[in-house]
Amino acid sequence: MPELPRDSGRYDYSPITDRPAFAWPAGSGLAAYVAINVECFAYGGGGATLTPGADPPHSEHRRYGWRDYGIRVGLWRLLDELAQRAITPTFLLNAYVPQLYPAVAAALTASGGEIVGHGRTNSELQGGLDEADERELIDESTRLLTDAFGTRPYGWMSPGATQSPQTPDLLAENGYRYTLDWPIDDQPVWLRTRGGPLLNVPYPLETNDYPQVLSRGHTGREFGEIALDQLVELRRQARRMPLVYPLSLHPFIAGQPHRLHALLPVLDLLAEHRDEIWLTTPGAIAAHYADVVPAPTAEGNPHG
Repeated sequence: MPELPRDSGRYDYSPITDRPAFAWPAGSGLAAYVAINVECFAYGGGGATLTPGADPPHSEHRRYGWRDYGIRVGLWRLLDELAQRAITPTFLLNAYVPQLYPAVAAALTASGGEIVGHGRTNSELQGGLDEADERELIDESTRLLTDAFGTRPYGWMSPGATQSPQTPDLLAENGYRYTLDWPIDDQPVWLRTRGGPLLNVPYPLETNDYPQVLSRGHTGREFGEIALDQLVELRRQARRMPLVYPLSLHPFIAGQPHRLHALLPVLDLLAEHRDEIWLTTPGAIAAHYADVVPAPTAEGNPHG
């Protein structure tokens, strides 16, 4: 008889209908955050996704330039739209960005948004690194962001959402309190690591412009409808249990005018219903959840 498939070992199964009771601040049923992926790339260094459609040979300038459009133009449009609606952003930030783009670092500081560690550059994915090199990547990224902003990040999103088998262990050992890497739930989930419990805060593959537009071929309008439908339905579901609505945007994708226009109804709905939606950051979500559903003891099993 074949063996049962092995799971990750990082968390236990539990249905969302059988969880510890808790509530978000002020009795909100739905917590929501808007993440902007602020990334940098090496020209000719890999990691730059093809532009929509097939690229001809010798077109690195197109791939790199399309990405660079995001940090030159798209980011500023996203920041402006969020500021107009008093929505505090979350920045998944490559650690080399403050050195390469000081004006961007100043704008992120001025926004009051949360900084989440996101590796050094998205030309370098950590999933295939050995443990020593990955530890160095996490250590250097943490140090650079701490030096740039005066406080260390406590959340981490791996570049390209890649992980090695030891990534959660290294994050916990470095002092990180939560990760966004596991798209497993609409509530936070405690993960097991050799450095103690690490919280996984929901981060989307669905309400995320990168996979929807680049991998699945959705138009900007279709992605806007997906993000809006997700928000409407989660608001309805959140009348029965506390949930999280994350929205993930890449400036070179969502910052394109036609896609940004299609996203404005989502931002409007978030802002208009802030009386019932906790508009926040993943760090605040992690801190609140850790207070109301504490990390398990060494002998216990993580919830979820």
